[in-house]
Amino acid sequence: MANLLRRLTLIALVCALTYFSSEPKWITERSFGRLDDGRDVRIFTLKNTQGTELEIMDLGATIVSLKTADANGNLADITTGFDNPRQYQAGAGYMGALVGRYANRIANGSFSLDGQEYSLAVNNGDNAIHGGIVGFDKKIWETSYDSNQSESTLSLTLISPDGEEGYPGTVSARVTYILNDQNQLVIDYSATTDAATVINLTQHAYFNLNGQGAGSILDHKIMINADQYTPVDSKSIPTGEIASVTGTPLDFRSAKLIGRDIDDDHEQMQFGSGFDHNFIINNSGADEIAMAASVFSPTTGRTLTVYTDQPGMQFYTGNFLNGSLVGKQGAVYQRRNAFCLETQHYPDSPNKPNFPSTVLRPGEEYKTRTVFEFGVRN
Repeated sequence: MANLLRRLTLIALVCALTYFSSEPKWITERSFGRLDDGRDVRIFTLKNTQGTELEIMDLGATIVSLKTADANGNLADITTGFDNPRQYQAGAGYMGALVGRYANRIANGSFSLDGQEYSLAVNNGDNAIHGGIVGFDKKIWETSYDSNQSESTLSLTLISPDGEEGYPGTVSARVTYILNDQNQLVIDYSATTDAATVINLTQHAYFNLNGQGAGSILDHKIMINADQYTPVDSKSIPTGEIASVTGTPLDFRSAKLIGRDIDDDHEQMQFGSGFDHNFIINNSGADEIAMAASVFSPTTGRTLTVYTDQPGMQFYTGNFLNGSLVGKQGAVYQRRNAFCLETQHYPDSPNKPNFPSTVLRPGEEYKTRTVFEFGVRN
């Protein structure tokens, strides 16, 4: 009897080991290549049961690739990017990057906080944009990851020292990417500081629902849940006005083709060379998740819906892509070959007292969530 029990126990153990070793790996890690200074860049692949596959590298907490199915079940990469990390290091239009310490523009690279004037690194004419010359997108983040049967999770952390790019305070930042079986990419952002500062983080992925490298996105239909936007001047700095979208090319409350009004002679379209504007999301209340935008490709049937607790979202249609960037599999990124939906606080908020505050103080936590949901329809 004792021998029989031992044999049955051994058989059960072998079966268990066989079962668990055959379980799919929902997240894996490998080398993506080396930077010019020899540092190894790691890339992490997250998968779900829907077949969606997401690649993120530790350089810039950057989305390198995102493969989703079309209406026929065919997978394709729908985000722009590059084949090696050196291209990102050389400057890549922030493609797929986690942008900080402050996303979007700050006028004249300066702001005042608690009576102190701060001068930032300028990298957009006279203005600061997306965190400066060496922003969060140029840093290698610390990583940890986990997965189970319903989701894969990658967390990345970064310490930004006091004075970096001109910003005050030592900031501890974290971004967590969660790919779940509802075909949602959940992005959680958090940060703390040891001195008063400003912060505004976003994900700067460029999308083309026909596939990266597939050409124009002007055939996509988009709905933006916004009654208002923040007009800009000729340098793309908000004027401070809160304006209605009614009667303008920026009215996307009903879905319409991206290309329908993109070349309109409206002053705002001329300033941005197309759509490059912050929309004020219709939100039921502070910190409430709301639907911000929905995009549909009639060509592939792919859909992308964005939810966020942020008050704004920058809709950018790749107006300044000019063919100089050669990406994955030799794709040449031309003008309006991709679009961005950057959930955020408003540009230049530190200089606009009437805009929602982006000030973070010691003892407080910056915390926000954005969800990109992928699907298909006919």
